[in-house]
Amino acid sequence: MKYSKPPLSIDEQIDLLMRRGLHVPDRPKAYRYLTHINYYRLRIYWFTLEMPSGEEDDHRFAEGSTFDDVVELYVLDRKLRLLVLEAVERFEVSFRSMLVNHLAAKHGSHAYLNQTIFKKPETYSKCVEQLKANLGESKETFIEHYRNKYTEPAFPPIWSAFEILSFGDLAKWYQVIRQRSDRQAISKTYNLDEKALNSFVHHLNHVRNISAHHGRLWNRHLTITMKIPDHPNDISGCFNRHEDAKYRIYNTLTMLAYLLKIISPSTTWPQRVKTFIGDFKRVNPSDMGFPDKWESLPIWSDVS
Repeated sequence: MKYSKPPLSIDEQIDLLMRRGLHVPDRPKAYRYLTHINYYRLRIYWFTLEMPSGEEDDHRFAEGSTFDDVVELYVLDRKLRLLVLEAVERFEVSFRSMLVNHLAAKHGSHAYLNQTIFKKPETYSKCVEQLKANLGESKETFIEHYRNKYTEPAFPPIWSAFEILSFGDLAKWYQVIRQRSDRQAISKTYNLDEKALNSFVHHLNHVRNISAHHGRLWNRHLTITMKIPDHPNDISGCFNRHEDAKYRIYNTLTMLAYLLKIISPSTTWPQRVKTFIGDFKRVNPSDMGFPDKWESLPIWSDVS
């Protein structure tokens, strides 16, 4: 079937929403939002307010639905992304430091060039080539300083080189470390098994990419899940192990809260998440995978 729908002006978009039953109490406000936020970006938020009618392309809204409801969901999701990105930054800096410090201390300043300490030769080779390409293009002061002062080795030490890696690249480097004892030494910092940390880093990179590209996190079905750790006990019991919940953002938030408390014991991040969820009365936390009485779980209950 050939697509034949014509483009609609902003006013026509508003008229269409009103015909479908969405109450628009402030038309200029709706016009401003639709001007600066694409119709189809907002549509993923009002989709939950639509009721199935059985008729193709009907998209009728449930009685009482308003444009303000859509805006509230959009604002919630934006604030949620910002909270997640803040926590990802704190963890990424810590994880990078743990990875670099361990490999440098045990295997030397240029450990990343020693292929014997890495497995999966094809993946490792891709990691090295990508890093070398990034180093060649880098304009970072510390990279240019090494390039101008030293001739051998051709590439800087790991504590400089790994500073320009993306979080996704860091995750790949951790994955290809050959010895479990090396991976375990890094994960021990967080009192986690290396398999749990590896799984979470892979999952968190997925969540980070969604957030960084302004994708929806609220009620999203995450396609890359994380292994829920069995230890330590004070965190293990705080996860939602229901089948559907493993695809939602709650378990991610729980792990981030746990990690940030290790990285910075005085962090206010868990409290801000708790307050944030409580402020949006129209939103059911279960849509994000939050279990019943989640506020009483240790990871959240020890914040005031």
